Amino acid sequence: MEKTWKPTTAGILGIIAGALQVIFGTIFATVAGFVGAFIGMGWLGAIGAPLIIFGVIAIVGGIYALRRRVWGLALAGSICALIGPWFILGILAIIFVALGKREFK
Repeated sequence: MEKTWKPTTAGILGIIAGALQVIFGTIFATVAGFVGAFIGMGWLGAIGAPLIIFGVIAIVGGIYALRRRVWGLALAGSICALIGPWFILGILAIIFVALGKREFK
């Protein structure tokens, strides 16, 4: 089967969105942890953890989309890329993974 640009684009978008999630999740966890320590609510730093986890899943899904392997994981990564203000990247990644489903092994 001929390879198209759709899974490649989905993978790149997923990796970018995942990297943004990891970066902003880490920044949020650090800042919220310091602020929370001063006001007696040190647990605030844990709020950034889900963003980091979803970011890692989005990156892994993006890699699988680039390799055209395990369509379900590529789709899950695209869905995880929806979290955050860059959600448009996740929407586009979902569309391109869905359109390129036949190219996956």
